Amino acid sequence: MTVFSLSGFSSLTRRTAVCAGLTAVMAVWALPVQAQDFELTGRVVRVADGDTLTILPSNNRQVRVRLASIDAPETTKDSRRPGQPFAVASRRFLSDLVSGKHLTLSCYESDRHGRAVCDVPLADGETANQKLVRAGMAMANREKRGRFLRDPRIDQLEREAKEAGIGIWSEPSPVPPWKWRYDCWQQGQC
Repeated sequence: MTVFSLSGFSSLTRRTAVCAGLTAVMAVWALPVQAQDFELTGRVVRVADGDTLTILPSNNRQVRVRLASIDAPETTKDSRRPGQPFAVASRRFLSDLVSGKHLTLSCYESDRHGRAVCDVPLADGETANQKLVRAGMAMANREKRGRFLRDPRIDQLEREAKEAGIGIWSEPSPVPPWKWRYDCWQQGQC
C-alpha cells in the first residue's frame, strides 16, 4: 500500500499542499445539492395567506408549506408592513380550497425560511396553485427572473386572468408581491 507523504518537502510546500487539499474538499462540500422531490401527506391545519399553509402529517409535527410557482398578495404583518389589495381575499380563497382537507403535496425543496415548497394537487386534477392564479388571487412568481416558476401552465393561467380583469388584475396597476415586499416594507414607499 502506498501512503502519500509530504516529509521530503519544505514546510512551505507542505502547507501549500495541505491548504490546496482542504480547499478542494471545501469546494466539493460547497457544491449545491440537487434537491430531491418529495411528498408530504397530512391535513391542512392553517392557511397563513394566499401562498402559505401548514400541514399536519401523521408524525404530528407541523410543516409550513410555500406554494410553488406563485406569489400571492401580502397580508398585513404589522404597522410598518401593511398588506396589499386582495390579500384577505386570496387567503380566504386558498382556505376555502384546502382547510381541513387531507392532501398529498408534491414538493421540490425547502426555502430559506425552512418552508417546504410544494404544488398542492386537488381532487379535480388541478393544483391549488393553479386555481389561485386562474382566479386572479396570485401571480406567477417571477422573482429572481422566474427562478421560482416551476409550473409552465401558470403563465397561461395568469394571462387569462389578466385579460379577464379578475382579482388582482381588476386593479389599475397591481404590484407584484416581491416588489411590494421591497418597495413598501424595506424602502417604506407604500
